[in-house]
Amino acid sequence: MYRHAAFLVRKDGMTHEEFVDYWQNNHTPIAREIEGVVRYTTTVPLDSEAAEFDGIADLYFEDLEALYDALGGEGSRDYDPDKGTAKEAREDVDDFLAIERRPRLIGEETVRKDEGDGPYRHTALLVRKDGMTHEEFRDHWLNEHVPIAREIPGVVRYTTTVPTDPEHAEFDGIADLYFEDVEALRAALGQEGSRDYDPDDPKAVEAREDVDDFLDLESRPRFIGETTVQKDITRE
Repeated sequence: MYRHAAFLVRKDGMTHEEFVDYWQNNHTPIAREIEGVVRYTTTVPLDSEAAEFDGIADLYFEDLEALYDALGGEGSRDYDPDKGTAKEAREDVDDFLAIERRPRLIGEETVRKDEGDGPYRHTALLVRKDGMTHEEFRDHWLNEHVPIAREIPGVVRYTTTVPTDPEHAEFDGIADLYFEDVEALRAALGQEGSRDYDPDDPKAVEAREDVDDFLDLESRPRFIGETTVQKDITRE
């Protein structure tokens, strides 16, 4: 499945509460109807004051060209659709988003573990270590790290997203781990407001130690939030 992940930053002069209200009640009904969207989720931070973003919007498409037509290609934070609800959604974002400060990534998502729909989510925007190519990063991440992270206690769903065009992507990938219990998430992956963490469980410790082999932690934004599925025709 092809994913457009947008990491949202509110406009200057708007409070986080005003942003969430507009996003959920005004923008979401429009975005839900963008042509080609088969799944759409929104994620709101659990601690807005400690969060690096005001929210995450994920729109999924079965066809990459349909994604490009609706939301633009890689290498740009902006896009210029010329039809229907995609055009309406693009015009609406000017009312509540700081587009120039909104990272995004277009990639192919793979489900690595699926044992539930826990709403509490840890999202890491991955940046490879200096001196490592994207291909080397990807090899270590998918073949060495994923089997470890899949066993972190409390994880019920785990996905990885690899950019479709790494040369123009803002990050080397996205890792999303979902939990049914927020305290289990924090015990395994740390609190909001810190890019590093010091877990106690052996499996979580192993995962934390492994990231030093391929990630630049200081350049890796992360986000802890609660996800709501706004649309999902893949399960109908």
